[in-house]
Amino acid sequence: MTSTALEVRLASRPNGWPTEETFEIAEVEIPTPGEGQILVRNKVMSVDPYMRGRMNDVKSYVPPFQVGAPLEGGAVGEVVTSNAEGFAAGDNVLHGLGWREYAVVNAKHAVKVDPSVAPLSAYLGVLGMPGLTAYAGLLATAEFKPGDAVFVSGAAGAVGQIVGQIARLKGASRVIGSAGSAEKVKYLTEELGFDAAFNYKDGPVAEQLAAAAPNGIDVYFDNVGGEHLEAAISSLNLHGRAAICGAIAQYNNTEPSPAPRNLAQLIAKRLTLRGLLVRDHQNLQQDFIAEVGTWIAKGDLKYTETIIEGGARQAPSAFLGMLRGDNTGKMLVQF
Repeated sequence: MTSTALEVRLASRPNGWPTEETFEIAEVEIPTPGEGQILVRNKVMSVDPYMRGRMNDVKSYVPPFQVGAPLEGGAVGEVVTSNAEGFAAGDNVLHGLGWREYAVVNAKHAVKVDPSVAPLSAYLGVLGMPGLTAYAGLLATAEFKPGDAVFVSGAAGAVGQIVGQIARLKGASRVIGSAGSAEKVKYLTEELGFDAAFNYKDGPVAEQLAAAAPNGIDVYFDNVGGEHLEAAISSLNLHGRAAICGAIAQYNNTEPSPAPRNLAQLIAKRLTLRGLLVRDHQNLQQDFIAEVGTWIAKGDLKYTETIIEGGARQAPSAFLGMLRGDNTGKMLVQF
C-alpha cells in the first residue's frame, strides 16, 4: 500500500459562489488507526447542498468547516486495518469522513454495509441520508395523508426524486415536480411517474405551478426556497403543510433574500411551514429501510445517480456541479 494519499481541504471561505480556488488538494501521510479505530480506503463519497453552509463561519446546527482542514461528508469505503472489535479488513463501511482517499474512523461512527444487498453508492443516496430525508420529511414533517396533492421542488435531485415516488406509492392524488431542464422534466414524468412537472426556467414558477395543480396542493416539499416557496404558498390549500428541507436557490447569495411576499396567506389558510433536519428522525430508520428497500427490490421505486470518477481531484468540480444542478439524482464521486 502506498504511504501517502490525497485529501481535499477548504482553502478559503467563499463569498458567494465557491470556485475551484475555494479548495486545496493536499498530499498527506496515510494515518495509522489507534485503539477503537479503523483505517478506511474510500470508494465513493457524497457531495451535498448542506456542505455549502458549512463553508461559512456562522453558528448552525453543525460546526463550520475549518480553513486549512479537510472537508467532511458521507463516504463508503473498505476497511484496510482494524483496531476495533466487530470490524475486519475487507469490510465495507459507511462513515462521515469523505473528501479524502484514506480516513481513520472511530468504529462507533462507522456502519457496516453489504454490497450484495445494494450497490455501495445506494447507501449514500436512496438508502442513505437523502432517502431518509425524503421519507421522514414527507411522512413526519409534512404529515402526508393519502389523497394529498404534493408539489416537490428540485424534484430531480437526490431527495426530490424519492419524495415524489413515495407520495405516489402512498396514495397521493397528484404529484407535481419542478426541475431545471427539459430532460429532467421528462425523467420525472416518464420514468418516475410524476403526474406533472415543469422547467422552472421556462416562466414564473407561480404560473406554472397553478397550471400543473389547478385544484391547488396540500403538501409542499421545499428543496429550493425563494420563488418556489412563494409560489407554493399561493397554491397551498386550506391547512396545507410544507416541509422546508433546503433553499439551494439562496445558498450562494451575498445579500439576504427577501422573504416570500405572501406570508399573510399563512393566516387565512392556516398553513404550517416546518423545518426539517434528518437527524431528528433516526427513529424512522428501520421503517425507512424496510419500506423503501422493498419498493426498490420490487421495481416500484427508481433512482438515478450522477457519478463523477477521479476521486479527490474531481470532488471540487463535482460539488460545484451539484450546486449548479448539473446532476440528476444523487451526485457522487468515485475513487
